[in-house]
Amino acid sequence: MINGGDTAWVLTATALVMLMTPGLALFYGGLVRRKNVLSILMQCMFILGLVSVTWVLVGYTLAFGPDVNGWGIIGGLDNIGLKGVGVTPGPYAATIPATAFALFQTMFAIITPALIIGAFAERKRFKAFVLFALLWSLLVYSPICHWVWGDGGWLRNMGVLDYAGGTVVHISSGVAALVAALVLGPRVRRESERFEPHDVRLTVIGAGILWFGWFGFNGGSALAADGHAVNAVLVTNTAAGMGALTWMTMSWLHKGSPSVIGAVSGAIAGEVAITPASGFVDPSSAIVIGFIAGVVCYSAILLRERLKIDDALDVWAVHGVGGTLGVLLTGVLATTAVNTVGRGWIDGNFGQVGIQLVAIVAVWVYSAVATFVILKVVDMAVGLRVGEAEEEAGLDASQHGEVAWQS
Repeated sequence: MINGGDTAWVLTATALVMLMTPGLALFYGGLVRRKNVLSILMQCMFILGLVSVTWVLVGYTLAFGPDVNGWGIIGGLDNIGLKGVGVTPGPYAATIPATAFALFQTMFAIITPALIIGAFAERKRFKAFVLFALLWSLLVYSPICHWVWGDGGWLRNMGVLDYAGGTVVHISSGVAALVAALVLGPRVRRESERFEPHDVRLTVIGAGILWFGWFGFNGGSALAADGHAVNAVLVTNTAAGMGALTWMTMSWLHKGSPSVIGAVSGAIAGEVAITPASGFVDPSSAIVIGFIAGVVCYSAILLRERLKIDDALDVWAVHGVGGTLGVLLTGVLATTAVNTVGRGWIDGNFGQVGIQLVAIVAVWVYSAVATFVILKVVDMAVGLRVGEAEEEAGLDASQHGEVAWQS
């Protein structure tokens, strides 16, 4: 039977996750140069509209429709246009309407391709972005979602633990970001030019919105107003705090000053890493996860800089590396004291670590290969990058004919 409290919580969590995409727009928008801030805002808002429609039409059924041929690879078209997904409980949640589950999952499908925007910021043609976002959300996100969460998905059947999207959201987008940065190449840069954030205030506001929305992201994944939801919110907040403290301290020791951007980046890294574990670990483990995420993700940025890869806003270092770390640590720290279905190495089930590694490798490989193919197809169709003169002028003026700030 439908439970009013559970339904109200999932709808609230849906609104929180929806707010994360505009929050991401502000977070990214503050980090780019002022001549490109509107392009970031536009791309995030465009994805909000695009995926809201495509998910209802076909994305949901590819992810959560009945498994095709029992292979565990993709959902069938039984639920195209949300056909058969009604106001009664469905196969994925027993106490909320199936439409509430579909709506909640819409917001995950929206923010995942939006995360990739940070990798190719300041240089991608808008028409190329439109085509890429459409193809990636259907050909990369939906299949991976089915593998991990869909009824009959092969990784779900194997027993992978991913509470709220370490593989589905963060590894898939982080790896795609790395591939996109490599394929598009570095931004045009004058000899004396530095790519400095144009407005750190926007970034901090965006980070605050993301932190706030993450309570719905992880807590809502309980699909009920119960103890699991409370635990997910608690460990999310704890890991975010520890990640912020760790990253800020490392940057302080490394560069001699406590960085504001470092603090908010560390909070995001902690939230990314706790996402797959949030339904399976206790608060003390969240502190461990947040600390390790702060250290490892900060180190990944230093590695990226040394390799001279222009992942403009460090999507791979935070989401790709942080998501990978979180999925692996879930296999180590999951405990039945929190959730009876989550038994990791700490509870004597070392085999769970192996299952988590299989999921990590599978999502890394599939996202990398599929993203590369999609980018090459888009490049042949419409061209990926703007011209050098357009890039120098800024994407706000050259792609959208508008500017964020008047001189």
